Amino acid sequence: MPRPIIVSDMDGTLSTADTWRGVQAWIMANHPSPAARRFLPLRLPLVALVRLGLRDREAFRARWQHDHARLLCGLPAARLDEMGEWIVESLLWPSRRQVAVDALATAVREARADDPATEVILATGAYQPIGRAFARRVGADVALGTPLEVVDGVATGRLSTEVRSGTQKAAAVTAMAAGGEVLVAFGDTGADIPLLELAKRPIAVAPDPPLRRVARRRGWEILEAT
Repeated sequence: MPRPIIVSDMDGTLSTADTWRGVQAWIMANHPSPAARRFLPLRLPLVALVRLGLRDREAFRARWQHDHARLLCGLPAARLDEMGEWIVESLLWPSRRQVAVDALATAVREARADDPATEVILATGAYQPIGRAFARRVGADVALGTPLEVVDGVATGRLSTEVRSGTQKAAAVTAMAAGGEVLVAFGDTGADIPLLELAKRPIAVAPDPPLRRVARRRGWEILEAT
């Protein structure tokens, strides 16, 4: 019997911190290399182009994820888990959006009062070890992050799927739901629209302008948060 689903994005929705900053800091402290030292100086000038709308934001983020993964090449899987825990503990959880975390907890409590089998999914474009660590903080049953490819227990420096953002994230949730109704979904950007469209009750958290326009036009709930 398919279970009811509640799903939430992570970056910008449940936490205001930039996950990539945590990845970079962890790499520099634990797996430094000349490539790691060059990483930011080579890419930060492109950020201005993204902010000006001259480069696609989601494509830029996906390329960044692929490039960062190369810096993790050679690390054992256990170290990737340590990285995920460190990033959540030191960066993401201290920067959590408490109003959104509380709203998620309330939605879960109410749904499980009707059906204790309701499943909670954390869906994020961040690497899977980071998603798993954050999922534990919010009591999610499953984390659907971007998986780092691991062969014989060692990171290859590649991703084993495309970055789980936008339509890829929504498709992963649909597959995991296996026919279960998505009761509530939380997201914060236009890239989360496909995810929110899955839900009976879509909630836009501190939405960016594209998502705010869609939320207002469709009558979706907007959760204002700082």
